[in-house]
Amino acid sequence: MPRGVTAGETRDRLLLAAAQLMDEAGGTSVSTRAICQRAGVEAPTLYHHFGSKQGLVDAVIQHGFNQYLQPQAEGDASLDAIEAIRLGWDRHVRFGLDNPRFYALLYGNVERGKPCAITSPALAQLTRLLSAAASVGRLRVAPADAAAQLLAANIGVTLSLIAQPEESTDLTLSDRVREAALAGVLVQNEATNNVSPSEARASAALVLATTLNEAAVLSPGERALLSELLNRLAEPGQGS
Repeated sequence: MPRGVTAGETRDRLLLAAAQLMDEAGGTSVSTRAICQRAGVEAPTLYHHFGSKQGLVDAVIQHGFNQYLQPQAEGDASLDAIEAIRLGWDRHVRFGLDNPRFYALLYGNVERGKPCAITSPALAQLTRLLSAAASVGRLRVAPADAAAQLLAANIGVTLSLIAQPEESTDLTLSDRVREAALAGVLVQNEATNNVSPSEARASAALVLATTLNEAAVLSPGERALLSELLNRLAEPGQGS
């Protein structure tokens, strides 16, 4: 490591070098030697910080994807969970349009049957926000299922928009898909007589399931058993 350069600065230089080369290569493989040359370090330094070239590549992609779903309402720390998801969706789309090649790296090496570890923080954040919505009776499906549906739709519309000519990108497509995806997982604000008994039961079960950890009167075993039963009742079509 050059004298006067901190470990953090060296790590950032490696991340930047790898990101630049990956973008320039258009998604093709980048060599360890090229990355180290661009960053001005030796290969052992890369291995020290990231373990391997793949570790560095994963860190670069993760760094980019961390821009998704970090909603901060200016001057408002108490952003509604659903509004936070809307904001996160729009940030996700904008990141993809601003960084089309880099965005493609997030999904260009997907293997069938192998979950993507790179996108897991976004999925976890979505699930957390949706759990908050479920706890107040706003979800019609389990938070994990809702998160998977929303993320799939968000990715799909982003890729579709990237494929459009830049001068005629139709952002209203994203708005329409976003609202349709939300409508598919949220309980609509309609009169209760328009909600079927099975939907009402599933929504109530979801509320209880997402607040079980607050039930101090139950033992861990009782919570586990009740959670299993509630999750079964919350599945679409159960008990109808």
